[in-house]
Amino acid sequence: MIDDILKDAKSRMEKSLTTLKGELAKIRTGRAHPSILDHITVDYYGSEVPISQVANIAIEDARTLTVTPWEKTMVKAVEKAILTSDLGLNPAVSGTVMRLPMPPLTEERRRDLTRIVRKEGEGSKVAIRNIRRDVNSDIKAYLKEKEVSEDQARSGEDQIQKLTDSYSAKIDVMVEAKEKELLEM
Repeated sequence: MIDDILKDAKSRMEKSLTTLKGELAKIRTGRAHPSILDHITVDYYGSEVPISQVANIAIEDARTLTVTPWEKTMVKAVEKAILTSDLGLNPAVSGTVMRLPMPPLTEERRRDLTRIVRKEGEGSKVAIRNIRRDVNSDIKAYLKEKEVSEDQARSGEDQIQKLTDSYSAKIDVMVEAKEKELLEM
């Protein structure tokens, strides 16, 4: 019973880690990476779809992305979606190919981004601690109903604490790596 609770907790903590990875990928560094366009949606015949479903996104060089819509009629819509996004990118359109040069980040903007990265990391740690709290309350409920012994409950609480500590350490590593990436010139 305790093992099932711990497996569930581990999968939920893994999801929190995956979510953090996705959020950190959206925070742009000076380098071009296709994932920074993941959250942009384009009006495609009346419905909003991710840009990756209407165009091919490729890396041209370290600071330039190319976006090639699959339909010529979508060039204007994709360009508009990129311009109105919060990324601050200015596409240069030539025919059906758009080039997105990544402007270098200022020192002040880098500091702001590191604060955002830390905030995201802290949010993930809170989620991990909430999972721990939920699992501990489940264990206490089982103990109260006499479905597990006190030793099993104590062992389960120790295991969930170890799991929480390991996932918090993984979050710290991810946040530190992203901060290092942001502060590189």
